[in-house]
Amino acid sequence: MTDPLRHYLSDDHRRCDDLFAAAEQAFQRQDAASAQASYARFQEAMLAHFAAEESLLFPEFEARTGIRMGPTQVMRLEHIQMRSLMEEARQALIDQAADDFSGSAETLLIMMQQHNMKEENVLYPMCDQHLADSASDLLTRLREAIAA
Repeated sequence: MTDPLRHYLSDDHRRCDDLFAAAEQAFQRQDAASAQASYARFQEAMLAHFAAEESLLFPEFEARTGIRMGPTQVMRLEHIQMRSLMEEARQALIDQAADDFSGSAETLLIMMQQHNMKEENVLYPMCDQHLADSASDLLTRLREAIAA
C-alpha cells in the first residue's frame, strides 16, 4: 500500500467529520440529549486523533527529519486552538446556548477543514516519504492509540 500513514489518518479525519456532522444534525433537530452524546463521541475521537499525532507521529517525524519548528509545530498550535473551540461548543450544548454552540461549531468546522487540508496535502505525504521504513510499525501504534 502506498502512502499508508496518509490514507489511514485521512480516513480518521473523515470519521471525525462524520461524528461532528451527527452532532450538528442532532442539534438542528433540537434533540439536546442526542446532540450532547454525539458531540461527546466526536470530541473523544478528535482528542484521540490529536494525542496519537502528538505522541507518535510528530515526534517520529521530527526525529527523522530534524524539523521541529515546521509543520508539526503549526499542527500542535492548531490542535490547541481546536481543543479550546471543542470545549466551548461542548459547554454551549450543556448550557443549551444555541447561538454560542452555532458560533463555536462554525469556527471549529472551518478550522478543522483547513487543518485537515494542510495535514493531508503537506504533512502526511512528508511523513510517508520520511518514515517509509517504519510506516508499518508506526501505523500499528497509531491505530492502537486512536482506538484506545
